[in-house]
Amino acid sequence: MDRPQRTTALLLALAAPTLAVAALPETAAAPVGPARPTLTPAEPDAHAIALAAQREEAERERLYDELAKEPRETAVSRIVRTVTPAVVFVETEAYQRVRTILGTRKRVATGAGSGVVIHPSGLIVTNYHVVEGAQNIRVSFEGEPESYVAELMSFVREEDLALLKIRRDEDRAAAGPAGTEGGGLRKARTRREFPTVRLGTSADLMPGERVVAIGSPHGQAYTVSTGIISGLHRDVSVPNRNLSFRGLIQTDASINLGNSGGPLLNIRGELIGINTVMNSAAENIGFAIPVDRVSQVLDEVLFPNARTIWLGFDVKEIGSKLIVTEVWQGGPAEHLNACEGSELVALNGAAVRSEEDFLLETLRVQPGDETRVTLVDGDGRFETTIVPWDEFNGRFYTDIGMKVSVERPNGESGTVLMVEAVREGSAAHDLGVLPGDIIPAVRPRIGFNTNSFWLVDKRSLETLLDQVPPGTEIEIDAYRDLNGDGFYKRPEQLKGVLIR
Repeated sequence: MDRPQRTTALLLALAAPTLAVAALPETAAAPVGPARPTLTPAEPDAHAIALAAQREEAERERLYDELAKEPRETAVSRIVRTVTPAVVFVETEAYQRVRTILGTRKRVATGAGSGVVIHPSGLIVTNYHVVEGAQNIRVSFEGEPESYVAELMSFVREEDLALLKIRRDEDRAAAGPAGTEGGGLRKARTRREFPTVRLGTSADLMPGERVVAIGSPHGQAYTVSTGIISGLHRDVSVPNRNLSFRGLIQTDASINLGNSGGPLLNIRGELIGINTVMNSAAENIGFAIPVDRVSQVLDEVLFPNARTIWLGFDVKEIGSKLIVTEVWQGGPAEHLNACEGSELVALNGAAVRSEEDFLLETLRVQPGDETRVTLVDGDGRFETTIVPWDEFNGRFYTDIGMKVSVERPNGESGTVLMVEAVREGSAAHDLGVLPGDIIPAVRPRIGFNTNSFWLVDKRSLETLLDQVPPGTEIEIDAYRDLNGDGFYKRPEQLKGVLIR
């Protein structure tokens, strides 16, 4: 009986406090046990609050002092400071004739894009669609109130690439309105050298690599955006331009309207691509033409087609030297006949060590400019002067053997080509063409084609030579002023066949 009694006592002891409380009436006159103290809010301690605020402010100041030690300059900001001086804002004007109820009127269509300087003489690479159809092109640099007139030197539409050149000694239009200080048109000498971008390579690009794009999207000049290379070797079609690109760089750096033609740079500030298209149906999908492809198009097409002069001699890289391999008899360098085999070391004082150097330096020269040529032979170093012909005549002279000018003969309403010089031993010489002859038209013998090809300027003759292969027979209608009266009449017409 002892164990059950102890168990019951334990149960009661555990339950007793509850039972005792439950038995107390709600209206008891006095509480059972000692009185409990009442808690009331303490009065604010102003001094303590002030000390806490001071400690908090001191901590903020300490953090600011630590942050002040952090460098604000980043790799991107260094790239922007380095490359932006070589980036241009391109503005274009194209004149269009539109019909209205008041008749035909001329309308000016404007456009804008970006470009990048690749040579100190002012050569700029951009997208062809930025300048396509433009009659006026101007480029401006950040921080300069004036803009420069630029000329379209050459382009490859299929690659959407174009080469521009800043004109020398041109009137530059200031940004301010006419009549204001620093505004309107004023004469200003174009600077001799321009900042250039450093070319990188697109052969070793990596997905995920950081990139920087600089351009003028929606007219917001010199805007910087960053991102990564999202993909490589992308094939992209642009139906509205009838273009199809292969091997583009894809990036999530913002490329919008106006970024076209601007540089895509790696984290070293080197040019790795020319921004060209964006996916308008998605965000942060842009594409750039790889710089290796740009360089190839420049070397093979844009630079050669942009040259405007012919110096009258050919050069070739042999070892580490640039050697004169041929001097064309009767050309602008005829007095250098004895210099074949000499080393060419400079043009106008600028060193030339390769064919590319030679080509780039010739882009600085205009037809008719006196050009200093520095050579080295067995007797040492010497300098001479050449007055170059235009590139058209250089081609005509080496191809068919004649130099021409555009003339308007007495009694004629239009222009024709007049022969100025004939190269001995050439096709034109063998045909009997003489200086002073005029050639208004020719007829290539190709298949059943008997249509005349009118030669109204040098470009028309160049177009003809582009279209007919070597060995083609070309019928020539020439006129010679036999009686010396300054008029070219039908009895003075000569016919012959030139074999290209």
